[in-house]
Amino acid sequence: MAVAVRGISPVAHLPLVLGILRKLQVAFLIDEMIPPHRDNVMSCGTGVEALVLAILDGDHALYKVGARLEERGMLPLLQAGLERESLNDYRLGQILERLFAVNLNRVFGTVALKALELYRIETVWLHQDTTTLSLYGAYEASEVSQEPAASASDAPEVPRPAFGHSKDRRPDLKQVMLSLGVSGDGGLPLRLGIRDGNTSDSTETPVALEECLALGLEGMVGIVADSKAYSQRTLGLCVEKSLGLVTLVPRTCLVRQELEAWGQQHSPLPVLVEKPGRTQRDKPRRWRGQSVERSVAVEYSDGHVEQKTLRFVVVHSSQLAQQQAKALATAQGKEAEAVADYIRRVAARSFACLADAEAAIVQEEGTGQGQRGRPPTRWHYHTLHYRVETFTQRQKRSRRGRPTKTELPQEETRYRLVVEAQALAQAEAAQGWTVLATTVDAETCSDAQILRAYQEQNSTVEPGLRWIKNPAAITPM
Repeated sequence: MAVAVRGISPVAHLPLVLGILRKLQVAFLIDEMIPPHRDNVMSCGTGVEALVLAILDGDHALYKVGARLEERGMLPLLQAGLERESLNDYRLGQILERLFAVNLNRVFGTVALKALELYRIETVWLHQDTTTLSLYGAYEASEVSQEPAASASDAPEVPRPAFGHSKDRRPDLKQVMLSLGVSGDGGLPLRLGIRDGNTSDSTETPVALEECLALGLEGMVGIVADSKAYSQRTLGLCVEKSLGLVTLVPRTCLVRQELEAWGQQHSPLPVLVEKPGRTQRDKPRRWRGQSVERSVAVEYSDGHVEQKTLRFVVVHSSQLAQQQAKALATAQGKEAEAVADYIRRVAARSFACLADAEAAIVQEEGTGQGQRGRPPTRWHYHTLHYRVETFTQRQKRSRRGRPTKTELPQEETRYRLVVEAQALAQAEAAQGWTVLATTVDAETCSDAQILRAYQEQNSTVEPGLRWIKNPAAITPM
């Protein structure tokens, strides 16, 4: 029996993605928050499905969505009788404005909670991080046309693009801040926030913690974040709300420097986590650590600051020690070349008197004023010792022409600097140390559990941030 084939469409991975969207009931949940209008051919929920498919297929321009999905043969699967013209940029723009009007965080949380219920994902830890989204074009005002919300208090605040510290290393572009919270199991996004472009991480983290609490997740122990979360206000909020927090203590904090010195004195510490080497030749990777208590300053909601005893987990990583030793050797090698070039330039200078040479030593040692307002150059991995050396050289004749046979050459005494460089010895025991601060007591989570929770940070939230910034990373088949 002959079978007539009307057409073949390269559907690629889009039917699988649409099946997951239907299993999560994304369109149904959105249509409950934004009821469809009888004059619209396509509801907001179906429009969101179309937008997700287009984004995961590599096209982000709104006017290309209809044509792209028609090429993939996805229009009949989205909605019976759906035409390409219904997916125009004007209608899709209306859908985006309606989503913003009902609060994106609410939409995001509703879908995330549905995924937690459907796939039975545990939310013991929530991983939090921030990044910046660079914007192109002119953004003089942060006003977006949107339909009126239920009340003025429910209207979402539009993030203001502004210049600030760019994590994309594009200080010439305006930006907004993206804040993301994902589950520790599987990295499922649960909370999303968009802030002004010049928002500080220390300001955003307490807000993110409040929004995580508002989710009301059962069984959540706490939140894991990087060193941006270590601040007096964040610690005070976690103490007030009895919220668990695991964060990395920055290197600039005195408590970390003191605890790293304590760890070196009490080394070796108990083994917390052990993993095999990345290759058969590599040694097993071990993380040793122990928790101690220290008193640090915390700030409460009413603004007063007081000392509070917190738990710190001092960790030594053999893998990190190898990485730091290798990086240190590379940095020392590069600086040795710069030091050798510097010594040649200093030795080429000469001075007419001893006072000028001694003044040059003060300048070169960095105790004097820098040039053009810059601080003097200091070496990180070498120590330089200066001394003055006297030498004689033939004095230049004051008259032009060939000297007579009876004229004796005149010599003068000059002074120059001699520089001796010595590489600083870096103790191996000082490499590979980190300090984690936590508000979770030892009875709830052991030192090993705290360490494992922080190790999952890079494998959960950071891939989500990278994908949101570059969704085209998923290439179509």
